[in-house]
Amino acid sequence: MEPCKLVLVVRTDLKMTPGKIAAQYVHATLACYKSLVSKNPGLVRQWERIGQAKVALKASSEDELLELEAIAKSLNLCARSIQDAGRTQVEPGSRTVLGIGPGPVSLINQVTGHLKLL
Repeated sequence: MEPCKLVLVVRTDLKMTPGKIAAQYVHATLACYKSLVSKNPGLVRQWERIGQAKVALKASSEDELLELEAIAKSLNLCARSIQDAGRTQVEPGSRTVLGIGPGPVSLINQVTGHLKLL
């Protein structure tokens, strides 16, 4: 089986603090994991066996997150965007992070290979 990874794409235009970004990453990781653990447990086990690779990337806007999410879903990848409750740093309903995967590295790279590391 091909190596798997999970990518987490954060919106840099929101200017969130590192702690806020970390919390949003955790929300996205759990959303993706919970979705796949029932739909594709074999893929989850494969990802767990190879070290649960996670990559932090950045996007410049909500529109970019939405475009990435649509592309990922068109490739049958798990893609979950996180909307914040708005209690601290961002407006309620703001999309903060997009999680894609876990999934095959080559497939995820088709969606996010052009993005820069956070």
